[in-house]
Amino acid sequence: MEMSTIEELNQAVQEEARFLHSLVSEVNQVIVGQEKLVERLLIGLLANGHVLLEGVPGLAKTLAVKSLAQAVQAQFQRIQFTPDLLPADLIGTEIYNPRTNEFTAHQGPIFANFILADEINRAPAKVQSALLEAMQERQVTIGDTTYLLEDPFLVLATQNPIEQEGTYPLPEAQVDRFMLKVVVDYPTRAEERVIIDRMTGDVLPEIRPVITLEDLIYARQVVRQIYVDDKIKDYVLDLIFATRRPAESGLAALAPLIDFGASPRASIYMIMAARAHAFLKGRGFVTPEDIKQIAPDVLRHRLVISYEAEAEEVTSADIVQRILDQIEVP
Repeated sequence: MEMSTIEELNQAVQEEARFLHSLVSEVNQVIVGQEKLVERLLIGLLANGHVLLEGVPGLAKTLAVKSLAQAVQAQFQRIQFTPDLLPADLIGTEIYNPRTNEFTAHQGPIFANFILADEINRAPAKVQSALLEAMQERQVTIGDTTYLLEDPFLVLATQNPIEQEGTYPLPEAQVDRFMLKVVVDYPTRAEERVIIDRMTGDVLPEIRPVITLEDLIYARQVVRQIYVDDKIKDYVLDLIFATRRPAESGLAALAPLIDFGASPRASIYMIMAARAHAFLKGRGFVTPEDIKQIAPDVLRHRLVISYEAEAEEVTSADIVQRILDQIEVP
């Protein structure tokens, strides 16, 4: 499927993006407000990238993921991460059959399209490493056999930032495999009033499947063809290199605040997520505004800040914002 001109791309995007309206309206029957959260989940779906949601309990993180999975005709599995979780509980194991003297593979809950990894930071390192192979390679190994996972395969994970007892920090290698880290905030007063009315009424809203996996896979093909100008690619590189060598980018004041900058995976994900963002806006080309919108969610979890930054109470999000404010936009 080749599209030669921007006009043709724009038309294809607008036609394909129509199904998103029914998807969003279906999810919004249950989720009040949280437009950014729903939009970022859609970007993950369209760009084939895993999403990490961080927020205090009760902000509908789990409900948003579950609602989205129900609105797409897809296999959905929720895995509650706990300190006693084992890799076999996630990927499956080999079971010995005494009659045949053979081992047979029993596949775990990870064999689904959408995996909700609830409170992902509660599981120990050995479980995280099992999930790592699935997230990066989209395959798992049980015994001596490697199994490919479903397509699409997406990990949508939640973590709670305030309850640190019994939690394990996610390994940097795993955090880097999440395309986006979305910080979920409280609803407004007006939104919370709607939530109260809706969730305490006689009939709770139900989600119907409104799109198929084939719709989603075709939309992804269109997203991958959205035009990205060389100037946009250079702008992305300017942002990424400013996290690695701030002084060379005219941001010398940031150098003591960053121990490690963003990896090359950040550059790739920023382009992919910007294409998905443009698709959601009905455009066949990426603008600098697409980059500025998604850059905080692509970068905030990839910067390792220094002790000096922690002492000055400067967060990675603050650093990303300063870079966005100061790097020249094409």
